[in-house]
Amino acid sequence: MPIEITMPALSPTMEEGNLAKWLVKEGDKVAPGDVIAEIETDKATMEVEAVDEGTVAKLVVPAGTEGVKVNAVIAVLAAEGEDASAAAASAGSAAPKPEAKAEPAKQEAKAEPAAAPQPAAAPQSPAAQAPAPKPAPASSSEGRTFASPLARRIAKDAGIDIGAVSGSGPHGRVVKADVEAAIAGGAPKAAPATPQAAAPAPAAKAASDDAVLKLFEEGSYELVPHDNMRKTIARRLTEAKNTIPHFYLTVDIEIDALLALRKQLNDAAPVTKTEKGETPAYKLSVNDMVIKAYALALKAVPDANVSWTDAGMLKHAHADVGVAVSIPGGLITPIVRKADEKTVSVISNEMKDLAARAKSRKLKPEEYQGGTTSVSNLGMFGVKDFAAVINPPHATILAVGAGEERAVVKNGEIRIATVMSVTLSTDHRAVDGALGAELVAAFRRIVENPLSMLV
Repeated sequence: MPIEITMPALSPTMEEGNLAKWLVKEGDKVAPGDVIAEIETDKATMEVEAVDEGTVAKLVVPAGTEGVKVNAVIAVLAAEGEDASAAAASAGSAAPKPEAKAEPAKQEAKAEPAAAPQPAAAPQSPAAQAPAPKPAPASSSEGRTFASPLARRIAKDAGIDIGAVSGSGPHGRVVKADVEAAIAGGAPKAAPATPQAAAPAPAAKAASDDAVLKLFEEGSYELVPHDNMRKTIARRLTEAKNTIPHFYLTVDIEIDALLALRKQLNDAAPVTKTEKGETPAYKLSVNDMVIKAYALALKAVPDANVSWTDAGMLKHAHADVGVAVSIPGGLITPIVRKADEKTVSVISNEMKDLAARAKSRKLKPEEYQGGTTSVSNLGMFGVKDFAAVINPPHATILAVGAGEERAVVKNGEIRIATVMSVTLSTDHRAVDGALGAELVAAFRRIVENPLSMLV
């Protein structure tokens, strides 16, 4: 009996993903534990392992396909002793039934992120342009049209009525090529939906995009479609700014004592001899010490270590600190769990590993989802100070600027000190101004007396 391989749910909130690459081809034999594919979520690329033994009879979903729903059949294996061609022939029947794939339009609109403006439809192949008869649009007894998520998204952006598009996919399902052909042929536009939210309709967004494009000379720019990461960042930051009442607190902190302690600890680091030479057990950065100090500050002011929900306030037992890491095309926030309980050297080595895997998009969802707060450090770029946007469900984020020599006044005398400006952004629903001030004061006290991090 053919063995179905389905799109896995790589996180509790995942609803769809992109099938980036197949690492096997039809006819290959696989065993449990073999890596067979790479799946892209909005911020990570995950490897998919086979759980059964068999021969790859059919790759149902081609590499590069976007918006593949969780539990959709992506490949079929022929079991031992089974004819691969017979298993491949059953791939169509092995695909998810339309009833299992279809969802009410309201749910789809809620689950799918806003799509990027679509460029002009690509020229159709001769086969797509040929006036061959197509099956009638597939629909259920409730009048719903069955279509792939990508087809729905393209139709939505173009203002096309998906119900008027004839499907050429399995069981008459509408696929991407059908929608593109309908756009080129001038398919009927979708009727305006009943207003439910403040978000602009696709037609309005398209008109806005056209207005922007008209400001620039044709040929003077390149329209680069947004990838899933950029769409997710845009959606979450828009949500954060629209729903979270941000409140900002900035303080200047002298870090000469912290820099001296950092140097002393690095100089005392145990050394291991390897083929590449002597390697220290750790090499602390200022950011590592900032993470530790901020985690201890949250433990000292537990009322600020919270998350807002409509049902009540979530008070966290530990300080799980997310750290913004820049990666190609966007950023991601890997989390140092229980940073309040870890030594600075452990935090340092953990961050190096998390940052390296973040840049290669190899983080697991549980390594960047959740957390109780965040740190964003732009000091290495020479930025003096800035205000960061809170990352829900966090109630705070600490923006760290560069340490620089400044003139400070102490006891009526001017002297030079290394000063770092930090800005705490708080969710004013959860952390009031006085509470935020107490938190940032605790952070300042720990940084200016860094030995307290070691006890």
